[in-house]
Amino acid sequence: MSGTPCLCDSGRDIDACCGPFLDGVAIPETAAQLMRSRYSAFVACDEAYLLATWHPKTRPSRVRLDEAQRWLGLKIRGGAAGGAMDDRGTVEFVARYKIAGKGHRLHEVSDFEKIDGRWYYLKGKHL
Repeated sequence: MSGTPCLCDSGRDIDACCGPFLDGVAIPETAAQLMRSRYSAFVACDEAYLLATWHPKTRPSRVRLDEAQRWLGLKIRGGAAGGAMDDRGTVEFVARYKIAGKGHRLHEVSDFEKIDGRWYYLKGKHL
């Protein structure tokens, strides 16, 4: 293991958490794992991963990342379904970040769908 904490704030080592997903050597088995790995991709400014894990029906042509945005932490609040045997799921989360020294919170319930054995982010509802 690398000894590097995962970017998603899970408290786990990145090699045992989101790293394999971001590196393309594994795929998330649950909607919550995909949520965490997408948060990590935002922290790492990994546009390719974000686009690859976005549902084909709602995927934008590109992701506009703000280099001035500093992600501070992720808290998973809950969810429904989204397990390895499900085809749909939701994850409620709060992501904290700063822009120009001002703190912000993104509180969202995200919808996920599994297509051909892979989870995709479908859409989110801001709370």
